[in-house]
Amino acid sequence: MKLFTTLVSAAAIIAPLTLGACDDADVSEPTNPSGGACDFVADIWVDNWFAMYVDDALVGEDSVPITTERSFNKESFCFEATYPFTLNFIVKDYKADDSGLEYIGQAKQQMGDGGFIAQFKDASGSLVAVTDSSWKCKVIHEAPLNPSCEKDADPSTTCQFSAEDEPQGWKASGYDTSAWPNAVEHSEAAVSPKDGYDEVNWDSTAKIIWGSDLETHNTLLCTKTVTGP
Repeated sequence: MKLFTTLVSAAAIIAPLTLGACDDADVSEPTNPSGGACDFVADIWVDNWFAMYVDDALVGEDSVPITTERSFNKESFCFEATYPFTLNFIVKDYKADDSGLEYIGQAKQQMGDGGFIAQFKDASGSLVAVTDSSWKCKVIHEAPLNPSCEKDADPSTTCQFSAEDEPQGWKASGYDTSAWPNAVEHSEAAVSPKDGYDEVNWDSTAKIIWGSDLETHNTLLCTKTVTGP
């Protein structure tokens, strides 16, 4: 389990958290393992990895490292925040290198595919936010740009990619993401979520989101402002 140091931002006060602290049974009266009040409960499933911030304060991170080739798990935890606050996520699909491929050198060498779903409830159990197409998601790593390289013997050389750094200050309260594309909703059939996905009673309004391309969009920054219940 991971312990996060107390972090303070202009719009939220975040207490130390231990991932996996809450499960479905905790939603009616969630508790914070640090002993403080638990204002919200997050249920999150990502293929493969995420880091979650409230404004610019880190409050949760996937417990399985992104270096793990297969990582399908859900995380549920409590956090403190005050309205309005912005949920900021870094989400990543696994890739062996900038080629965007996985299982390089094996018979199953291929492009991976991503997916991200989350829901957020307040301490009373009322739903306050879900992932859907209203979120803004910026792709900062895309590969391969030439998908025909998928089965090449040396894809690290032949596959083309596009990468950029995170925009400076993008997690700060009030940062303008209006020019970012809206997230794209994807069906369960397209994503085939597994390993933890079925452990959550997802609200019908919570959708699996990603960029427009599940296979070539590898790293995304996704954001949503929550103004109130």
